[in-house]
Amino acid sequence: MHMSLSVKQQQRLLKKYGPWALVTGATSGIGYELTLELAQAGFHLIINSRDSEALNRQADELLSTYPIQVITAPADLSDEEDVKSLLSTTKNHEIGLVIASAGYGTSGMFHQSKLEDELNMFDLNARSTLFLTHHFAKHFAELGKGGIILMSSMVAFQGAPFAANYAATKAYVQTLVEGIALELKPYGVAILAAAPGPVMSGFGSRANMKMSMSMSPKQVAVPILKALGKKTTVLPGFLTKFLVYSMRTVPRWGRIRIMKMVMSGMTKHQLK
Repeated sequence: MHMSLSVKQQQRLLKKYGPWALVTGATSGIGYELTLELAQAGFHLIINSRDSEALNRQADELLSTYPIQVITAPADLSDEEDVKSLLSTTKNHEIGLVIASAGYGTSGMFHQSKLEDELNMFDLNARSTLFLTHHFAKHFAELGKGGIILMSSMVAFQGAPFAANYAATKAYVQTLVEGIALELKPYGVAILAAAPGPVMSGFGSRANMKMSMSMSPKQVAVPILKALGKKTTVLPGFLTKFLVYSMRTVPRWGRIRIMKMVMSGMTKHQLK
């Protein structure tokens, strides 16, 4: 079932967080679906991804369908210089919404992984998120308005064996949002942690996971946008709520053991 934002919801978002939105990781998965929803709502867009060809295709698709402006900003956000160049691209545009959707996961035994891969993921999922969030939190607080959406995960709430460093990067994002949400509220700035469960996207293949029970990016994009300005954390989609709520009463050590079973099922083809 493809949900869509109602006209009233589109108008609320555009009025509070328009006219421009920046979306990182915009060419696939949740980032792609969020970009479509924002285009339908009338946002002008700066879209980012590592893949400039995919960005150009996406821009053509959006421009031919919606009466909006689209700027492509290819950059690898695990590289600090690329993050700085992305920020300079945004300078002359009235951005009111930032969605940091770029991210990827490693999976398998932590001590058997390549340190370079783990550091690269840390730089993308945590360091670049900090960079963007700090820049726009400061900017939006001065403006007295704005919205920031960061990608957390259901694995952010406890350790996750076989995806240990990935879960740790998401715990960082989740904790950061929870802390600064109350700081930014008096300034009229909303920040949201989107914590989905398993989603079928390019992420799964890059993390080398087999996802048997998962949602489509379409099922999580609309609940994420609906929640902005209304709560600090959103668990988008029925499956996410079911998985997270069913573990709420379990002590943290127990949740870690459950995650071990879940993640070993997803990654068993590579756990030799």
